[in-house]
Amino acid sequence: MFNRKRALAGVAIATGAALALAGCAGGDTPAGDATFDPNEEVTLNLAFWGNDVRAGLYNEVIAAFEEEYPNITVNSSFLDFPAFWERRQTEAAGGNLPDVMQFDYSYLRQYSENNLLLDLDPYLDGIIETEPLAQNILDIGKVADTTYAIPTSTNAWGMYTNPVLLEQAGVEEFAGGSWDDYSDWIASVTEGAGGQFWGGTDYTGRIQNFELQLRAEGSYLFSEDGEPGFDEERLAQFWEDGAELRDSGAVIGQQRLEENLPLSGFDSALTASELTWDNFGAGYLGNLGEAYPSLGLVAPPVTEEGAKDLYLKPSMLHAVAANTEHPEAAATLVNYLINSPKSGEVFGTNRGLPASSTALEAADLDPLSQQIADYEASIEDRLGDAPPVPIVGYGTIEEQFRTLGTELGFGTITVDEAVSRFFTEMDVTLNQ
Repeated sequence: MFNRKRALAGVAIATGAALALAGCAGGDTPAGDATFDPNEEVTLNLAFWGNDVRAGLYNEVIAAFEEEYPNITVNSSFLDFPAFWERRQTEAAGGNLPDVMQFDYSYLRQYSENNLLLDLDPYLDGIIETEPLAQNILDIGKVADTTYAIPTSTNAWGMYTNPVLLEQAGVEEFAGGSWDDYSDWIASVTEGAGGQFWGGTDYTGRIQNFELQLRAEGSYLFSEDGEPGFDEERLAQFWEDGAELRDSGAVIGQQRLEENLPLSGFDSALTASELTWDNFGAGYLGNLGEAYPSLGLVAPPVTEEGAKDLYLKPSMLHAVAANTEHPEAAATLVNYLINSPKSGEVFGTNRGLPASSTALEAADLDPLSQQIADYEASIEDRLGDAPPVPIVGYGTIEEQFRTLGTELGFGTITVDEAVSRFFTEMDVTLNQ
């Protein structure tokens, strides 16, 4: 059995000294009846990660928000992603998190389980409009059946392909099928490329592909309580499939990938396909350059026909700090940032494909963004419920999986050794 301490990694909060949930039910307002007082003069602090471009977009949306709600003043600040979370950890320890925060999925369980985030359920269907948000999208922001964040945007696991390389290899787009069909397709592309590029990379180096297969089989990576949904034998089977693919020479070698860093094989035109999140497309196009003006985007291989193996994941979310003195005003700002047409018009797909239908309708989608929207619509029959919010330590476990995949690629360890190391390291991570 794997047990884990529910402690916020890197945040020094003494036992029993967790932050009080200030106004978590809208002060004395009964749940479901939280309202906003338009006469109360309020100042809110908003924090997000990004760059100057994103900051300019936020400033434009905030200006429109303040015009509509003249009694609310919003002070915003931004940092790059690592510095953003370092600052939040310091603020969490001192009980002074910003009122509203752009939030990352991987931190949602840590912060919510330590009573650092406001329960948003009292504001749903009221201050926070839920009609523009599908239920499976709203559920993404839940931990233990309580809503702590609202997704701004979504993405899904997919397969990008390079049409120019496929034409050079004389191979048609992957038409769907099993993982074996995909491996055969990779081999045909590699053969057609004549040593100039490869059909793909070893897909068993990504924990998301393992999760996809587990979900199709009716299992999962980790339960709500942090229990793994797989054993040593199942992981060994997955990595053995990768060994066969690597030994065949159909995929790009690990040494070649390492030499190409920080670019991946796909965005340097060394591989013709890549399984990844669908919001990676813009980065691929930017790195590939004008010689590769478009990408293909198709569904991943199928493990079991009819399985609900895919799911929508938030590109990012918005959350409210439990220590906010103005929960109703903060919820009002969250609603505007996610649901307002102005937000969709200004942000477009800067934060990912808008999760709200009203924001999406107002967004001017470029060809790639429209392609992603069409892709997510095309996989609707394969979309199941999102898995539980990532367990504390998931990022470490994902990196352990990737590292072992790299060592398997170099041939420095066997599959049995990799499986043994993974379970040992996973046990340590889950019990620290």
